[in-house]
Amino acid sequence: MLREKQFYKTFSVLALSLALHNLLSYSVNMMDMVMLGRYSQNAMSGVSLCNQVQFMLQMLVEGAGEGAVVLGAQYWGKNRLEPIPHIIGAAMRFGGGMAVVMFLIVRLVPEQLLNLLSNDPLVIAEGVRYFQIVSWTYILFTVTNILVASLRSVGIVSIGYVISFSTLCINICLNYLLIYGNCGFPELGVQGAAVATLVSRCIELLIVILYLKFREKQLCLTLKKLVCMDTSYLRDYIRVSLPVLLNQAQWGAAQMVQTGILGHLGGDVTAANAIAVQAYQVLSVVAYGASSASGIVVGKTIGAGDRAALKRLVHTLEVLFSAIGLLTGLTIFLLRRPLLTVFGGTLTENACRLSMQFMTVIAVTTVGTSYQVACDNGIIRGGGDTAFSAKMNLISMWLIIVPLSALAAFRWELVPVVVFFLLKWDQLYKIIPVAIRLHSWKWVKVVTRNDSEV
Repeated sequence: MLREKQFYKTFSVLALSLALHNLLSYSVNMMDMVMLGRYSQNAMSGVSLCNQVQFMLQMLVEGAGEGAVVLGAQYWGKNRLEPIPHIIGAAMRFGGGMAVVMFLIVRLVPEQLLNLLSNDPLVIAEGVRYFQIVSWTYILFTVTNILVASLRSVGIVSIGYVISFSTLCINICLNYLLIYGNCGFPELGVQGAAVATLVSRCIELLIVILYLKFREKQLCLTLKKLVCMDTSYLRDYIRVSLPVLLNQAQWGAAQMVQTGILGHLGGDVTAANAIAVQAYQVLSVVAYGASSASGIVVGKTIGAGDRAALKRLVHTLEVLFSAIGLLTGLTIFLLRRPLLTVFGGTLTENACRLSMQFMTVIAVTTVGTSYQVACDNGIIRGGGDTAFSAKMNLISMWLIIVPLSALAAFRWELVPVVVFFLLKWDQLYKIIPVAIRLHSWKWVKVVTRNDSEV
């Protein structure tokens, strides 16, 4: 175990700041679900399907941003900041291109897309209405989140939760006015929730721009630096980021397939899945904050060239990840019923029962998630090995999880909770390959220029 107080101070500040950012970000979607759940179960379920498309975009954006974080953190460890704006420019090009593609798909074939995720026409109709407006947020969301992720590479994390807090407050207020038609505003239902999200995304991008212009002093980012980048860094970025992007893309696609499997088991299953996923996202923020923070400190340690410190750091992080997983799983289990009451009285009795079962499953699997995802996406990826995760998830998701779950749902016709478990149990068995890779130390790679391996 590391005994240096400075490490715990630095890591705690990073992890908790990122956890707060994640909490506020996920709370935006959760408040949409809560407020729509009190309006209509079909509205809540329709928006939950649309959020799967948003999740796909989020995975791609995180992949684009993560490449900048891996490279940027190692340059930061070398006290070389001048390449980082060029790397951020490369990330913006990749992320922006993917956002445009996603926007066009949603605008051109919204109903066909939702038909892949559900067979309930009422739920699909609500989702289409939401898509018509919320699709305009995709490019705004992408630009904001790549900029925020890139700033993390040099330890700037506070702007993330400032943005998310502002978005949450604006979104709640506008939801109250536009979903239900309060204070003389029109009652717009799911379209009101979409308008609230669009306004919130515009304001959070404005906050980032103002922060970069008046407060950020390390990178001194400008539009000219992002547009007129040194294209030689594009090759470095592609080499590091492409495996991450492929992993994130197939992971996002797999989550959509999983939602489609559950969505074709009925509207109550769709609603229960939406509630369980939202509960998990909000209560697992510390685990994912620790994962992101570990990527930064590992990348900086490798950039500084201290191999002995790196080994002590990794062993300490493993213990922390395991403890966080146990506490998160226990919290989810104990808060199942209180969380369910938050979503109001429009849920059917069957949807409530399934929600309780699904949250119990997640309480167990999150213990594995907190360890293996943090070690994989945090330590191993932060150490420069961005290909391992893509290979492992490709095999796990498409050769084991999806085929087995589809058979369980449609061939063997097992009960929904068993299907749900089969969709999530990879979070437990992936502990084995991740631990083997971690302790092989083959993931330690210097990805910056003019350096030898640690």
